[in-house]
Amino acid sequence: MNTSGQPAYPQLLFDYNHAMTLKNPHGLYFEEFIIGDRITSTSRTMTETDIVTFAGLSGDYNELHTSETYSAGTMFGKRIAHGLLGLSIASGLAFQMGFLIGTVDAFRSVEWEFTAPIYIGDTIHLDAEVAELKAFPRLNNGRVVFKVNVLNQSNQVVQRGSWSLLIRNRPKDQRG
Repeated sequence: MNTSGQPAYPQLLFDYNHAMTLKNPHGLYFEEFIIGDRITSTSRTMTETDIVTFAGLSGDYNELHTSETYSAGTMFGKRIAHGLLGLSIASGLAFQMGFLIGTVDAFRSVEWEFTAPIYIGDTIHLDAEVAELKAFPRLNNGRVVFKVNVLNQSNQVVQRGSWSLLIRNRPKDQRG
């Protein structure tokens, strides 16, 4: 605030006297998924910090990920990210899109392939497509299977597979 009581940055349009109310955000319900629907995430760049942090968290200090000298003599020629780090980031990118918030009952299974390395400095994103749907009325949810590709900045698929999730049905009081 400046001395006149106005925001110091008037280009920011915000009413400081108004209390903001937000609804609880939620993802899509099972009934809202359609086979063939596709979604693409934002991108994220793999960093040195990501790899070091993941090595510490997982206990996987394989020199392929942690030693420039060692990895220079491998088929990759330099350090690569852990494959499971790529998968973890992909799941985070999917969650950040919002369609899974508050409606996932369980992440049931994953079938996954590591098709190319992810290097420090690579920028990855994911493409997901709804491949299968199966309702489980007794459980008040259904299985949604996504075909997922993780691509680098050159649109090369570096990881791919399928994810099977249990997604809640729309609450009975919200059905039409």
